Amino acid sequence: MAELRTMYEKIWDAHLVRQQEDGTDLIYVDRHLVHEVSSAQAFEGLRQAGLPVRRPDLTLAMPDHNVPTTARTDGVGNPIAIEDPESALQLATLEQNVAEFGVPFFDATSINQGIVHVVGPELGFTLPGSTLVCGDSHTSAHGALGCLAFGIGTTEVEHVLATQTLRLRRSKTMEVRLEGSLSPGVTAKDVILAVIGEIGTAGGIGHVIEYRGPVFEAMSIEQRLTVANMSIEAGARSGLFAPDAVTFEYLEGRPMAPSGVAWDDAVESWKSLRTDDGAKFDKSIVIDASAIVPLVTWGTSPEDVVPVTGNAPDPEEFGSETKRASVRAALAYMGIAPGQAMVDVPIQHVFIGSCTNSRIEDLRAAADVLRGRRLSPAIRSAIVVPGSGLVKMQAEQEGIDKVFTEAGFEWREPGCSACLGMNPDKVPPGESCASTSNRNFVGRQGPGARTHLVSPAMAAAAGIAGHLADVRDYAGVPA
Repeated sequence: MAELRTMYEKIWDAHLVRQQEDGTDLIYVDRHLVHEVSSAQAFEGLRQAGLPVRRPDLTLAMPDHNVPTTARTDGVGNPIAIEDPESALQLATLEQNVAEFGVPFFDATSINQGIVHVVGPELGFTLPGSTLVCGDSHTSAHGALGCLAFGIGTTEVEHVLATQTLRLRRSKTMEVRLEGSLSPGVTAKDVILAVIGEIGTAGGIGHVIEYRGPVFEAMSIEQRLTVANMSIEAGARSGLFAPDAVTFEYLEGRPMAPSGVAWDDAVESWKSLRTDDGAKFDKSIVIDASAIVPLVTWGTSPEDVVPVTGNAPDPEEFGSETKRASVRAALAYMGIAPGQAMVDVPIQHVFIGSCTNSRIEDLRAAADVLRGRRLSPAIRSAIVVPGSGLVKMQAEQEGIDKVFTEAGFEWREPGCSACLGMNPDKVPPGESCASTSNRNFVGRQGPGARTHLVSPAMAAAAGIAGHLADVRDYAGVPA
């Protein structure tokens, strides 16, 4: 009888080149995404060693982290110079490196440019059963399509460029299953925040999570991308969804996906990736889907999450003095009083974007809340940053950009933007942002910035209210 295996184990075994004596494995890498921040040193290492890129055809590069999200060309189509010298140098260096090493590249003015974790899936560069890496922790997003994907460091970027392999230690497996059904107003972002709130940011360390059950199966690819994206925030190496009819429908016809007979053969192969019935996971987590409500973070970790209708914690309720001190510090940084109602927390900024929530479905969800409404006078800045040029173009064709601008938002060019404070889009010190991004660490959106993680619809509701707000009070209700 054949050994029963999980999806992760099937993909790993199919990519195993060699088992090392030290217990690590040499794994073949099918796809490599490259951006401007983590690649410069790697290319320089190749240059000094006199090595080429082993498989440039399996590599795809574009700027996303540092590129400004303001206009990139003037009225006649000429590129606008980047003001920040460090950002300008990083983008120029990437352009020089990809030209020298023959790596496919989308520059900042290309319609295909965007956040690597948005562009990969939408072009069909990300495929089920493949291994994909990038010098960025949120590479786990690609697991939404049944791709074993994870972030790597600069040294590993160089190794993949040179050899198309990586030396890794096999992960343990974890099953996360939702039972029941989701309530109205609850989104994929709320689901993954609930998972992180349940298991903590260390709960998935050493594991790859597979999301299983009817609730996850009913999600669109864009919703699955949100969940898989934040697997890293639960400490996991990656997150996986079994490829199914939803996956195949999403990928068919995309420019970098197989076509013709190759497509039919690929689909048959992808169907076999599903975890075998009876296969054992190292850890299994079951969550009641009906108990999940719209959520918001109160502190400085993604696990610091409560219902928007709830209250910030009281540090004295925690048993350990270490934990009490941590909660006190987080509340003080966020400017929130112990026990304060979350709907009483004022917001000065709204950010809709990032590799977590910048796809067309995300923008539609926020626009549905904003349509016919205006931002509160308390909001000092509100920006919408589409995840790619293709997302931006589709949103403009649907008139979504007009909904945002009429509500008082700025409509920007694609990029990572205010997710990480590595470009001009920052939140000022001591001010609070309702953000659709993935991390609320101290200073994540700029020095002293205060970040509340929410879904796109919740971010829109906060913008209307001028404080954290329950989207269920706005969605579908005439203005």
